[in-house]
Amino acid sequence: MTSGIHHITAITRKIQANVDFYVGFLGLRLVKRTAGFEDAQQLHLFYGDGAASPGSLVTFLAWEDGSLGRVGHGAPSEISFAIAPDAVGFWLTRALKFNIKLAGPAQEFGEPVLRLTDPDGVIVKLVGVEDDDSPWVWWPDGGIAEADAIRRLRGATILSEKPEETADFLTRHMALQASGTEGSIQRLVSDAGDIIDVRNASGFWTAAPGTGTIDHVALRAPDRAQVEAVHKALVADNAGEMNMHDRQYFYSLYVREPGGTLIELASDGPGFATDESIETLGTQLFIPKHFKADHDALRVMLPQFGLPGEERVTYRDLPFVHRIHMPEKWDGSTLVLLHGTGANETAMLPFGRTAAPNAMLIGIRGRATDEGYPRFFRRFTQTTFDQKEIRSEAEAFVAFVEELGPAYGVDPERLAFVGYSNGGNMIGAVMQLYPKLIRKAVLLRSMNVLEDRPAVDLSGVAVLSLTATDDFYAALAPELEERLQDAGADLTTRKLDANHGIGPEDEDITRAWLVEKGLGSVAEV
Repeated sequence: MTSGIHHITAITRKIQANVDFYVGFLGLRLVKRTAGFEDAQQLHLFYGDGAASPGSLVTFLAWEDGSLGRVGHGAPSEISFAIAPDAVGFWLTRALKFNIKLAGPAQEFGEPVLRLTDPDGVIVKLVGVEDDDSPWVWWPDGGIAEADAIRRLRGATILSEKPEETADFLTRHMALQASGTEGSIQRLVSDAGDIIDVRNASGFWTAAPGTGTIDHVALRAPDRAQVEAVHKALVADNAGEMNMHDRQYFYSLYVREPGGTLIELASDGPGFATDESIETLGTQLFIPKHFKADHDALRVMLPQFGLPGEERVTYRDLPFVHRIHMPEKWDGSTLVLLHGTGANETAMLPFGRTAAPNAMLIGIRGRATDEGYPRFFRRFTQTTFDQKEIRSEAEAFVAFVEELGPAYGVDPERLAFVGYSNGGNMIGAVMQLYPKLIRKAVLLRSMNVLEDRPAVDLSGVAVLSLTATDDFYAALAPELEERLQDAGADLTTRKLDANHGIGPEDEDITRAWLVEKGLGSVAEV
């Protein structure tokens, strides 16, 4: 059977920084961009050599602004790439030039090793490998001379509390052979010459999934038939829970080795050129076919990024976690979108893109956690809310909005706010507490949450309020609408034959209203 490593998959918190490191600094080729096969709202990027060869691939799932994981036993701890031994000096100089955290060079198993740290804290080793004649395809657009370029994966390090059992599992089922030991590390080698280092991690803490961690190591099989044969052998060996999936570009088996690390066995074929030519690999975003949701909506929810030399959004550190989605042709308008209970900064982006096709979209994440769900402020009952937190979060929201111009070039005259449910309640509260901040607002299924009634002047402010007949909160919306109108706001109200959820009619009405208020074009309606 073909042996060796097919790919290694890790998790990143900031996809732009990840692209800049693996493409811009390491010179790898972005060979595929997809939505996650398990979660279509999660971007999945694949990097490799010039031909996306099995054995050259490192992949990242994007958990934008997600929680940090923990490296420990039951998971991989390092990724290593093969380079020519003479290239170590080049990479040392390059790392110093680009201010990349590094350690070494040092000798490991007789090979020079330079340890780098990627933007998420993942350890990336560059290993000088003598007489390496493994096939690989240089990527000239990577900006690294062929003599110095990364050639392929060298291997991975697995932390295990049961190192002997881990090594035995990999040699019996994944066609690796024991090669030697150095300190607490047992080295396993494949026919292809790449390696798995099993490190004795007895006494370490347990790994926890999250950003900055390596999710799994995928080993190689020549075809689906071999994957299925290994599955049959694992079943006979009572190897525990397993599953198999057609990942379109390869067929996969997933199983955990006795120490807990997730191991994948992936077929070499059909490969990454099934939906793109070799020349155009990595240029299109693909949504796996098994997802039935609106693919255009899913694309809006996935984070955008730019390859080296391409235009990109440089995110600023502002009071609220946020996601920006830029249209193909920005007309200078901006929508700030606030989600409802339990959602996040991506939830309202599809609504915003339909309502304003050429606007910059800025989705923000509420900072309060109530009953385990993100919100913009806590509630005590269905109709009573934490007044102190409303005011403190409104103050932070003001600071966020005031930074949008300097940070992202937002024009206050072409800015509107859209809030759904708890997000709409937040907008309504901010308008009463800081009447000069918001000039155009769309409130979807919203109510008043302020117990006090500030005396404010909202003349010159335009508000669209959309309520629904089959909605508990519809009876509570008039109080907010009355407050805004009494303060001088230009109020438009509509009650839809709908429930608390929002749909195409909300989008159509919002789009027409935005056009009327100068934040769109007639052609978009």
